[in-house]
Amino acid sequence: MKRLFRLLLILGLAAGTWSCADDGTPSVSINGGTDFLSLDHLARSGKITVTGSLGDVMKESAQLAITYVRVHAEEYGIDSERLKKCDLHIHAPEGAVPKDGPSAGVTLTTALVSCLSGIPVRGDVAMTGEITLHGNVLPIGGLREKSMAAYREGMKTVLIPKDNVPDLYEVDDEVKKNLTFLPMSDLAQVLNAALLKPKSVSARHPHPAKKAKPVEAAIPPAPEKPKPGAVC
Repeated sequence: MKRLFRLLLILGLAAGTWSCADDGTPSVSINGGTDFLSLDHLARSGKITVTGSLGDVMKESAQLAITYVRVHAEEYGIDSERLKKCDLHIHAPEGAVPKDGPSAGVTLTTALVSCLSGIPVRGDVAMTGEITLHGNVLPIGGLREKSMAAYREGMKTVLIPKDNVPDLYEVDDEVKKNLTFLPMSDLAQVLNAALLKPKSVSARHPHPAKKAKPVEAAIPPAPEKPKPGAVC
């Protein structure tokens, strides 16, 4: 059977990066327009297809996301054997619009885990971050623009790479007043913060996700001026 999962994305193409959230009936904002990022999976041969005028960097992010999901499938109640034979098709519409950048890594991984496990994603969360093969979350550029996009779309929480915390100084005060920024160092933390927690583990998903270290809102205080004689 074919299942279609649509993930809400807030796409900041001006900065070449993405942020994301999902409310179950999602849409995608692309340069002011609305469309869908679709994730289809069919029980066939394990083929992976990525379409929608995606650049090489974004295609690599999709491959990394798929590899991470395959390695950690059982943690989220995903049948790893079935996944091996499952065709995956990731598509970003408006094919005439080129899309590239590494910051969609956390978004793509969250979408895949939610799609394949059936665990919904919180509807008030936006996210951005590059990922590594081992699931680490790397810093991105354009945090100010991304946070503004999340604010415009009515998000409440933004998951950002831990190494981008110093860049919060550049974010508008109005945005920081209305958004909670949570620093993420790995994908386990991202998924723990983004996925809705089931009330009980169903027979279909017998393996709950591993608990990640708790994260706290991170808006650092303004740096103090160095005192005379202090080592900077």
